[in-house]
Amino acid sequence: MQPPESKAEKSHGLSWLHFPKTHFFATSALTVGLITLLSVWPSENAEAIRQAELPSDQQINNNEATAETKTLDSSVESTPSQTLTSLARETSVASIDESTTTELAQTTEVEVLPAAAITENWHEEVVKSGDNLSNIFKRAKLTDRDVYLFVSSSKEAKALTKLQPGEKLEFLIEDESLSAVRYKPNRLDTLIFNREENSYNYEKHSAQPDIQLAFKEANITDSLFLAGTKAGLEDSIIMETANIFGWDIDFVLDIRRGDSFKVLYEEKFLDGEKFGNGSILAAEFTNQGKTYRAVRYTNASGDSQYYTPDGDSMRKEFLRTPVDFARISSHFNLRRKHPVLNTIRAHKGTDYAAPRGTPIKAVGDGKIVHAGRKGGYGNVVIIQHGQTYKTLYAHMSKFRRGIRVGKTVKQGQTIGYVGSTGLATGPHLHYEFYVNGAVRNPVTVKLPKAKSIPSSEMLRFAQQTQPVLAKLGVHTNTQLALKENQ
Repeated sequence: MQPPESKAEKSHGLSWLHFPKTHFFATSALTVGLITLLSVWPSENAEAIRQAELPSDQQINNNEATAETKTLDSSVESTPSQTLTSLARETSVASIDESTTTELAQTTEVEVLPAAAITENWHEEVVKSGDNLSNIFKRAKLTDRDVYLFVSSSKEAKALTKLQPGEKLEFLIEDESLSAVRYKPNRLDTLIFNREENSYNYEKHSAQPDIQLAFKEANITDSLFLAGTKAGLEDSIIMETANIFGWDIDFVLDIRRGDSFKVLYEEKFLDGEKFGNGSILAAEFTNQGKTYRAVRYTNASGDSQYYTPDGDSMRKEFLRTPVDFARISSHFNLRRKHPVLNTIRAHKGTDYAAPRGTPIKAVGDGKIVHAGRKGGYGNVVIIQHGQTYKTLYAHMSKFRRGIRVGKTVKQGQTIGYVGSTGLATGPHLHYEFYVNGAVRNPVTVKLPKAKSIPSSEMLRFAQQTQPVLAKLGVHTNTQLALKENQ
């Protein structure tokens, strides 16, 4: 049973049921027509909103289609169906343009590779203690055949079999195959081995360092090394300075408190960072009140040596001492009492006490006439220097590899190492010097000079060395002026 209707329902909620039916149908038809017309006939604001929602690229690509639609609208009164056709055409064009743009973007991404992709396949291996080339290649997942092809390709490649711990090798591996090997022996040089079929081509690339001049001076109070270190000099520059003046000054016996030296040399920089030193260009050493000056000169043949400002060679035919910075433990004495035999026996040379293993240098160019045991001298090397001079080196612990009778040696070349073989109380070098077969005191014997600058080359020598000597003089004068003003 239906509940009875309230008076309110009769007067309000259901009052429309009392309208005439003809009015009701007319109103419904009109409403449906208006809704249909509005749904297919967009306003200008709706068109603007639709265009704004398209991406900027699509708006640009749709200009022609939009212009075409507007032309039709202006010349012919469009019907709703015609407008719908135009909108469909625009949508189709926009879709094509969008897909085309996407394809172009994708194509560009594939073709343009990032710069890092060029080096992303390089693999680095650090040489370990006890490593050989085969082990290094295996860690890079390469085979013994790769090692063989690489080593047999050139002498430069074969030299990499002697790498030291801490050095690095880089491998470029493409498609599981070795394409190239890269090695940097120092900060400046890079060696690259590129594979071509079953071999490797060798290339060397060298960077050019920036060269700057440096000047240092020092006063000696204790030793040459301490003075140089306090002045900020590296050991290599201190040693080179001693080598330059080593023919005139015995750095074991002659150095005194108050001696001084000055040096003008090259410093090497790469990317603003110092990584080493170059050559000493000029130097000055004052020893016991006497001043020696040296300047570096490179002749037309490319050979570089040190000379006095007047063109005399700083280099003599012989070094004054065969061991660097050693202590003389026994001087030349023809009536010395032998420390082992306890008898009077001539000491025909000079003994230099030094730690076992200290390198022993040939004092001049010559040919080895003896290398082996010699009675109480122990292990001995004897060198003949031309027809006039001969030197003897005794009590060696061992000879340097390759030292044998008939071998020629150069001045300063290591020939052996300090030891105590034979009749010796401790590690030292016994050194003898002969002139025309007669023994002479190695400390006091007058050493012959090397060749000086020929007169025909003096003009070239002056043009090259005077600017360098002037710079040494300018630095020196500047330092003196600063001291006077303090």
